[in-house]
Amino acid sequence: MGVAASVVTRLIAGLEMDLGVVLLQRTTRSIKLTDAGARFLERSRRILADVAEAELAAQEERGSPRGRLIISAPLMFGRIHVAPLVSDLLEENPDLQIELNLSDRFVNLVEEGVDVAVRIGSLSDSALIARRIGTTRRMLVASPKYLANRGVPTKPEDLASHSLIAFHTTAPDREWKFDLPGRGIIRVPLNPRFSTNSGEGAIEHAIRGGGIAAVFRYHVLSALADGRLVELLDQFASPEVPIQAVFPTTRLLSIKVRAFLRALDTHRSRWSEQV
Repeated sequence: MGVAASVVTRLIAGLEMDLGVVLLQRTTRSIKLTDAGARFLERSRRILADVAEAELAAQEERGSPRGRLIISAPLMFGRIHVAPLVSDLLEENPDLQIELNLSDRFVNLVEEGVDVAVRIGSLSDSALIARRIGTTRRMLVASPKYLANRGVPTKPEDLASHSLIAFHTTAPDREWKFDLPGRGIIRVPLNPRFSTNSGEGAIEHAIRGGGIAAVFRYHVLSALADGRLVELLDQFASPEVPIQAVFPTTRLLSIKVRAFLRALDTHRSRWSEQV
């Protein structure tokens, strides 16, 4: 910083006095953050990042998207649909750098510094703004081999006698829901033989004859088309769920985020038959 250590020491001591908390734990051999200091540092960095973003956004209004854009998306949806879109966006905007994080975990956008995320399902975080970009639906699938050995279920209650595969993202409440005409929503508790946080893992186990899996439609289009999997109980299909782009209300919608949202809108027609 170009100042003497004694000056920094006085500044920190004054800050601690103003805040009424100890920010640094000092010993003769080391200095480390206290818990209060770590929290204060994290929030201060976030504030400074927001200021830098505001300045960059103001500058960007006169130009093309530039700088670093951090995107989060579900693993398989991101690989199939978002990654190609990102490649196109980078080709069109040479001053843009994109970090694409693919995970089925719901990240905290503010705390983890994510500019925009693609999420599947209803939005529960009121601190986020959502823009719908499509819909998909959950479906039950199994392999012809499994069905030949165990029989085909004809109603949700039949699932109790089958081997079930739980993919956490499609069953966060440890149950499968079905919409039965005249009976409303029926809930089937899950006691899976195999559970995983990987959609690809659940699908591969189902293809190998391991049981019945609940997945999103875009997960299994190719496997359904070539006969490796068969859809089950489609007459009891659950309602469609939204696919949304979400971003924090506390963030300015920069030109680089707007460019990504426009790209999503442009590609939406391609997804209509694929999700």
